[in-house]
Amino acid sequence: MHSPRIDYEAVFQALPSVVALFTTDLVYADVNEAFLSSMGRTREQVVGRHLWDVFPDAPQDSAVSGMRKLRDSLRWVAATGQRDAMTLHRYDVQFPDRPGVWEERYWSPVNVPVFGPDGQVALLLHREEDITELIRARGGRATGDEATALEGELYIRAREIQGINERLREAHAREREVALSLQEAMLPAPEPLRHYQAAVRYHPAVNALNVCGDWYDLVDLPGGRIAAAVGDVVGQGLAAAGVMGQLRSALSAASRVADGPARALEVLDLYARSVDGAESTTAVLTVIDGTRRTITYSSAGHPPPALLHPDGTVDYLDRATDPPLGARPEHVSRPQAETTFNEGATLVLYTDGLVERRHEDIDTGLARLADSLTRHQGTDPETLADAVLADLIPTAGASDDTALVVLRL
Repeated sequence: MHSPRIDYEAVFQALPSVVALFTTDLVYADVNEAFLSSMGRTREQVVGRHLWDVFPDAPQDSAVSGMRKLRDSLRWVAATGQRDAMTLHRYDVQFPDRPGVWEERYWSPVNVPVFGPDGQVALLLHREEDITELIRARGGRATGDEATALEGELYIRAREIQGINERLREAHAREREVALSLQEAMLPAPEPLRHYQAAVRYHPAVNALNVCGDWYDLVDLPGGRIAAAVGDVVGQGLAAAGVMGQLRSALSAASRVADGPARALEVLDLYARSVDGAESTTAVLTVIDGTRRTITYSSAGHPPPALLHPDGTVDYLDRATDPPLGARPEHVSRPQAETTFNEGATLVLYTDGLVERRHEDIDTGLARLADSLTRHQGTDPETLADAVLADLIPTAGASDDTALVVLRL
């Protein structure tokens, strides 16, 4: 039995709720019939125009800022790729045939991201429930005075909830500022290496809750060798920053004395078991030997480093990958692999914020990175690092922070 073909355009238009689709620039891409009926607009008056052009806030009452709150919510959803259920709010609608005349209305909105094939936010779905009559009449049983009192009470409660949400966002913003300052202090620009050119980058997430779990490290070793590492703590905010600092220091010390990257990660794994919040951290450590022209590496559940050859081809170092730190109940030796390189090759280490996207296979992100590296082959590490970030970080910002190391061999 064949499933019937579904006309999603007809479904969209038949939805009883007020529904609109926005572009990420907050231009109306489409609206359904319930939207036009509730708002008293024609399709020509809405589609193709910006939110604030179609529905400006009432100029006579600065306290009514429904459009501005909706604008901020939609921008947040576009930047983070996360759903936002807004609190009940008042937004007055201007009669299109009576300029300057506004009708007092109350709404319960929710905004949801719609992802494209590339895993990026392509559209924003906005749904409104008009609860004006509920507030005014309380099910049709209230007197005029009771309805007015209920309306006022609900409006006050809605404003209180909005105030709480705004204070929470301010607190998150302050935490993000502190966390970024801590991140900057713990991830200083590396000292010049003896035999190699290197560039490092840290790109913070747009969401205050997803910052400061990533780190990088570059260490000169005896015999003209160099250790390069990146890692990613699962936690969030200041807690993740603290764990990150401990693990970065521990791996930096272990890489100086351990017999190879696998043994250094084993030491880090044992240490991570004593650090709250370190479980499931991922990390990869590479040791470059310029004399032998080899790269020895080991990974604890981390995305594989990319090796850009002088001819523009890219290989991923993925032959020594093991579970993240603390994932096994018992200590087990970690794998280690080795590969060779030619002079002029470039090694790129990164954290998952560079290549992972919601609703997208990791292989798509890895292919995108390889394509960027090939197109910019031959550029110096600083230029290449900036180009890779420009190519792979979404225009609206990433929902996860990103650490990046580019090393010319």
